[in-house]
Amino acid sequence: MSKITFPFLVFSCLLRMTSLCAAGQAINPPPDDRFRADLLLVVAHPDDETEIGAYLARAIFDEKKRVAVVFGTRGNGGGNAEGQEQAASLGAIREIEARQALAHFDVSHVWFLNGTDTPGQEVLSSLETWDHGDSLERLVRLVRLTRPAVIVTWLPDWVAGENHGDHQAAGVLATEAFDSAGDPTVFAEQLATPRNRRDIRNLTEGLRPWQPQKIYYVSDAAHTEFLRGQGPSYSATDVSPAKGVSYAKLAAEECAFHLTQDDTGQMARTALAKGDLKYFEQPVLFVSGKSLVDSQKTADLFAGVKPTGISFQHAVGFSAEVIPSPHIELGDPWLFYRKFWQAHGITQLTRLVGPEIMAGYNSFFQVPVVLDNPTAQSLDARFTVDLPEGWTFRQPLPSSITIGPNQTATLPLEFKTGSQHDHAWKTISIDANAGAKNLGKIRIRVKLDAGAMPQ
Repeated sequence: MSKITFPFLVFSCLLRMTSLCAAGQAINPPPDDRFRADLLLVVAHPDDETEIGAYLARAIFDEKKRVAVVFGTRGNGGGNAEGQEQAASLGAIREIEARQALAHFDVSHVWFLNGTDTPGQEVLSSLETWDHGDSLERLVRLVRLTRPAVIVTWLPDWVAGENHGDHQAAGVLATEAFDSAGDPTVFAEQLATPRNRRDIRNLTEGLRPWQPQKIYYVSDAAHTEFLRGQGPSYSATDVSPAKGVSYAKLAAEECAFHLTQDDTGQMARTALAKGDLKYFEQPVLFVSGKSLVDSQKTADLFAGVKPTGISFQHAVGFSAEVIPSPHIELGDPWLFYRKFWQAHGITQLTRLVGPEIMAGYNSFFQVPVVLDNPTAQSLDARFTVDLPEGWTFRQPLPSSITIGPNQTATLPLEFKTGSQHDHAWKTISIDANAGAKNLGKIRIRVKLDAGAMPQ
């Protein structure tokens, strides 16, 4: 057997590396630029992209922006206005509807996080069924792959309207990904160099950290006055120079691919047939979430964006607020959001809209009230709750609640709404006292609507 000396092995390896470089095969090639996006839209269900359809038409056709879309679910829990298929089969259909719709806008980079469609208004329920950690890892991967300057997503807040819990979950995940994708210690296995990228069985991914520069929110709330002036606004009635028709018409055409959905695809098909585009002519309103570059709140989405990217910037991070006296406050999900906004440096959302919910007629919903006693003495708290006329408690209100020193308790208040069809806002008032000491007041307003989603 012949012997191969060590110097010869070294020389062979160097020769091989030289030949690779000579052939233009870099050892660590740059990121795959085919998937680079200017804007990454992160939403929950196939057809959610239609919320900003008129803006997407403007950005893609006339501003030549590269757009990629991430859907949290395949919409397997929705209705079907076009056929009988449901559950997993419906999800398969809606995925294709979304791909066809976005292809109409020349968007081919479309991904799904594999979350389960969770009909309801509660963000924490949706995050649980989506497997929060797994979905975040998937989304961070896609941010690092597409390297967007701007992320657009649903508003991470509970407002009265269709405002699906899945919509809110998409907003939560997108905000977390915005603050995580540039951090090399987050999902670091995505960043480690593969041992041999030309061979099989690589487990590490070879991505690079990426810091998006701006994030914006949109909402499908039943009322829009709170959105105005909170970010840029775009006309849908303007005519696209590239297409020669209004952005509203382009938006309706894209929306019409979602025929399983009565309130989007079916509605759009009817609107186009009748030539009535009033619904699609509403302006597209954005809420400015966070900008890491110089940009005014209402300036264009891409104002101030640096083409070469920016370095990673740490989010504020969570710090516990210390309130030394006993008090009451709304529990989750409102409590979650108050902490979430602070941790991610988007506290302007606390001033956007007060606590509210949409509920059906003659239906039940719950309001969790947290009672916190940070003192060294027990206390007896008494609650007073004023309900709108005709409303009742599902369970009797306890006469008092005893809470020990340095303890926290949650009182789930469950109400039944009245049967009278009245679209006016209603208010629930909750007060708590411990002897002569007032522990706080909570006001939550309720919008009644026959089409309200279950809580």
